Formats: sequence, structure tokens, C-alpha cells
Amino acid sequence: MDTARAMQIYESEQTFLVQLDEDSVWIENVDETNGMATVMVGNNPVNTKTVSCERLKEVST
Repeated sequence: MDTARAMQIYESEQTFLVQLDEDSVWIENVDETNGMATVMVGNNPVNTKTVSCERLKEVST
């Protein structure tokens, strides 16, 4: 996904299904300047990763 969409999802009050590879993630922060996002994998608050927004995929329900 592009950085602008990641930022829209991060700022939204709605819930969106986002995946990193095959894992569901929550976007916790977006660095628009560098095109990076910090995500929490699953429901585990200690399992966070900082990845390129391009690696994130929005899943249609």
C-alpha cells in the first residue's frame, strides 16, 4: 500500500484489515517522510515491526 493510504488507515476511527505477509497487523505509526510504518503483529503488543508501507496489504472484506 502507499504511504498516504497507510496514514488514512492509521488516522481513521474505522477498523481495516491490514496484513504484512500473511499476518494480520495493526498500524501503530506512519513515517510519511521515509515511507515506513510501525505495526503490531496480531494481538501481541511486544511483537512490533517497522516496515516499508509497500509491504502492507489492505484486505477487502
